[in-house]
Order: sequence, then C-alpha cells, then structure tokens
Amino acid sequence: MPKKFTDPDDIAEDIIRDVGTNLVVGLPLGLGKANHIVNALYARAAADRAISLTLFSALTLEKPKPKSLLERRFVMPVIERLFGGYPDLSYADALHAGALPPNIKVIEFFFLAGRWLHVPFAQQHYISANYTHASSYLLERGLNVVTQLVAKRVLDGVTRYSLSCNTDTTLEILRARAEGRASFKLIGQVNSELPFMPGAGDLAADEFSAVLDSPETDFPLFAPPAEPIGDTKYAIGLHAASLVRDGGTLQIGIGQVGDALAQGLIVRHRDNARFCEVMKRLAPDPTDAAKETGSFEKGLYGVSEMLFEAFLGLMEAGVLSREVDGVALHGAFFLGPKSFYRALREMTPEAIARIQMMPVSFTNELYGEEAAKRRARVDARFVNNAMMATLMGAAVSDGLEDGQVVSGVGGQYNFVAQAFALAGARSILALEATRPAGARTQSNIRWSYGHETIPRHLRDVFVTEYGVADVRGKSDAEVIAAMLGVTDSRFQAELVRQAKDAGKLPKSFEIPAAQRANFPERIAAALKPAREAGLLPSFPFGSDFTDVEQRLIPALQLLQQAQRAPLRLPGLLWQGFFGQPDAADDECLARLGLDAPTTLSERAYRALVSAALVRSRAR
Repeated sequence: MPKKFTDPDDIAEDIIRDVGTNLVVGLPLGLGKANHIVNALYARAAADRAISLTLFSALTLEKPKPKSLLERRFVMPVIERLFGGYPDLSYADALHAGALPPNIKVIEFFFLAGRWLHVPFAQQHYISANYTHASSYLLERGLNVVTQLVAKRVLDGVTRYSLSCNTDTTLEILRARAEGRASFKLIGQVNSELPFMPGAGDLAADEFSAVLDSPETDFPLFAPPAEPIGDTKYAIGLHAASLVRDGGTLQIGIGQVGDALAQGLIVRHRDNARFCEVMKRLAPDPTDAAKETGSFEKGLYGVSEMLFEAFLGLMEAGVLSREVDGVALHGAFFLGPKSFYRALREMTPEAIARIQMMPVSFTNELYGEEAAKRRARVDARFVNNAMMATLMGAAVSDGLEDGQVVSGVGGQYNFVAQAFALAGARSILALEATRPAGARTQSNIRWSYGHETIPRHLRDVFVTEYGVADVRGKSDAEVIAAMLGVTDSRFQAELVRQAKDAGKLPKSFEIPAAQRANFPERIAAALKPAREAGLLPSFPFGSDFTDVEQRLIPALQLLQQAQRAPLRLPGLLWQGFFGQPDAADDECLARLGLDAPTTLSERAYRALVSAALVRSRAR
C-alpha cells in the first residue's frame, strides 16, 4: 500500500530519501500535473544545489497574463473566477524570469501555443517528438519518479485511484515497469474535481509508492473557457463536416475549429436540410457539391488523443453512437472548461463506460492489436490544425522558419500516418487562409516556407474557410491549382506568378472565376442566415463567460483588429465620444470600470469600447 501524506514538503522529502538526489521526474501533459508535489520538489532543489532535478513535461498550463488596461479589466475577473485557486507551477515562473537554478532542468516536448517563444532556456531544451515516442525518451533519460494528479474512489473499504485525465504516457511507462524495462516511483496527488474514469487507468492502490491526499492541497482544475467561434472558423468546420462519412471514425484536434466541426456535424444530423442549404451557400461554384451531407444513421466512433467538451455534445446529439466493444469514444488525455469536468463526474456508470481512457499508443498508432484497430477505424477522418501550408502541400503546424517552436508536433504526424495506413481514411488539416501581421494581412498559404511539420509527400486534404483542397495522389501542378482554389483571392495572383516562374504551373493557367471570389465578405454573407437562425452560435457547447462578457468579446476583438491598423482608431474615437450608449452598453462599460471615467485615458477607452460595441452588433 502507498505511504499517505497530507503535506507536500513531507512527500518531497520522502521521495528524495527513497530515490536519491538525482531526480528525473515525469509530469503528465496538461491537466494531470500534481502541482503541489512538483512545487515542493522544485523548492527543495532550489534550496539545495546538491539535488539534481530534471522535470520532463509537456503542455505546462498557465493562467492568462493580460497586458493592456482593457485586457486586465476584462480578463482579471475571469481569471479570479475560473483559476482563482489554481496553484501556479514554480518552474514556469522561473523560466519566464530567466531564473531557473543551475541544478534544475525543464524539458518539454509540447508547448502551450506561443507561450515559450523567445524564451531561450525553454527553446533550447525542447525535444521535437511524436506523442507516441515521448514515453521512450523519458525512459532513456533514466526516469525514476512520476508524479500525477489522480481521482480517488473507495468501495467496500478498498481504495482505487484513477489516472483520469492522463492515461496517455503514464500507462505506457507503467507497462514498461511491469515488463521489467523501467524502475520508477509512481506518486499520486488526489484531486476531488477530477472525474474517476473507468478502464485501463483505474489502478489498484499498490501501484503507487506514495499519495498526497489533503483538503489543503485540493484545488480547482485548470479550466480554460471555450472561445467564441467566428465566421472563419465556422466555415472551416462546416467544410470539414462535409467530409465525414456516416458509419466512420472521427478524431478532432482541440480549438475553435474542433468545436465548429462538431457543431456542423450536429446541425447536419439534426437539421439536415438547413445544413445542405448552408453548404450550398458556402460553395463558390454551385457544381462543387459537398461530398457527405446525410444525417448519421449508423453513427460515428471516436478515437482521439485528446477529449474535449464537443465530443460530449456529439454523443448527446446521437452523432457519436457507433460502438466498438461497447465503447463510443476512446481517448488518451482531456482538458476543458468546468462544465466538461462536471459532466464527466455526473455521468451514470452506464454512460461513462462508453468513454474509455487509453495509452496514447492505442489512439495514435495501429501497432498492437492492429487487426482489431483496422476493423474499428473504418472511413476514419483525422482532423487537425495547421498554421500554414505551402502551395505544394507541406504543412507548418508547430514552429517557425527561424527555429522557434510555437507548440509541438504532438500527435499530428501519428494521425497523418494512420490516414495513409487505413483503408478509406483521410487526414484533414485545417487552417485559416490569412492572418493579421501588424497593419497588414498575410496569406497562410505560401509558395514555400523554411520549416515543415508534415512534408508534401504526405499531403492529403487541406481545408480553409474557402473550401476543400483534396491533394492526395495529385501531381504538383494539380496540387498547386487545388491549393490556389482555397487561398484568399487577395494573394492568388502573386502565388500564381511564383508557381509559374518556378515552372510548376503552365503559363496558360488561370484560376477559375468562381474561386476568384475568395473574400471574407462572401463567407460572412454565406453564413449570416444560419447564424441569425441560431444554428451556428458563438458558444455551441456553453460558456463560462457571463452574458455581459459575451457581448464585450466581439467588441474587444474589433478593437484589437483596429489597433493593428491605427488609422481606424480616430473614427472609433469620434463615434464613441459623440454617441450615446444604451442600457446594455452601460452594463458592458461598467464591467470594464469605464462607466464613470476619471482620467483622459479612461475617457478614451470608454469612447473606443462604446463605438466598438455598436459596430460589433452591426456585423
């Protein structure tokens, strides 16, 4: 049986006594970090340079850090409400400050997107790895401690612990330990908000060497709120939804595109006629009909490294209903808002049994039980995000051409490989056609780029707000033509010139007329009826933002866009100073502390927000 502790410092001392002063500690990706234990080990090593501490981790979660006055006034109450009791990780604070002690190393294979750009230590100690390879790298570095947040259950006097949100790599290294290929101490920290998930991660107490269990170290789970879905993301999600085959298999990456795809699938199932209508409006060419538009009579089976709230929405809607051995959804880790964790905790035993948490090798690879996986994963659609793509079909998803890492490869390559290995499967990489770059707009579809995550010999399907580019098995000229068809029309001519100059397109090539209307205004007009009818809400699966905050978000986004083009700000100021806010706007201004401005700066912000509220309603 494990040793029981109520004080983090005591359990840290016990670990050092048991393992020694050379600590190689594995931390789960994302949610499952035992923060109090990690912080106690960090403090102990920081105070004693004789202790060598290596933390091997991924996706270190941190509270948002607002910068401007408006950001602080909007975000700080949200942070207090959603993250108030969440204990910060000491090593992350030290990394940002450049103050990590010389006897402590932090190594990650996946970053919170953009958080560690231009932080030298983090960038230098990043390991580029497929998700499925992370556990082997841990073992090669001499892993001797694993700390993990766990859920606890006592039945008939018998205590069991669930790995809950992170079966991903922990089950992999536990298997290695059982086979005699590893020796480490598994240390748990009990959290009362963590759902007890059945399946392979439901462990006997004697798997653990020690457990921290105390009301003083219980804390609210990290719960990032859902972000609002705009027209661009909805268009991408709807195009992707038109590629999913009834009776097939679904994997989705996290984010607004994933939520938009899920809502698109739900509309397709519950209101099929309206779905078909939206897809016709989105198609620039009336003859370019969506491939899959029927409702889900057979249903889908989900197998995704990451589970998030949209999957529960798909199950509730009857879309995710095809079961494999009684399971509708297999996953390896999860993360989401408070409502997601609550829904999992409150599920009946019968309902929760349809969701099984597995090692990442199960979800991300075919190796091991390959025949059974092939039978289950029919007509699979693996939908993930990219930052950029080249005209010849390479994807840029994790880093920049100067070597800076934005996030990580994660499981993206794993799912692309599966798409080529499984009969009827497709890899769908989703990206916005453009991005803001200061006062300018840049194309995310480039002629070339100095970094690639997925090389062009694995090109398959790309989706932007302007449509679908099916490029598997196509010649370079065919791929370029298809990619131009989903490129924003403001950039098509220059890209055509570059391709022709390189000899990759015939000099006579012209983009079809229907594809030369790829502008944001067309997408907004195509989606407007469905958005006004409530089919495509900004928060399809609920929101932790209040009604007032939800009204403020589009106005603040509009202001953010205006700041990139400063010539727009005087018009907003003029409109705001001479307009009269209504009662609803007064609530929004009060939420930002601008209802009674006392300084020139506050009066200017009040005018800007007032004008932005008016303009955001007119969109």
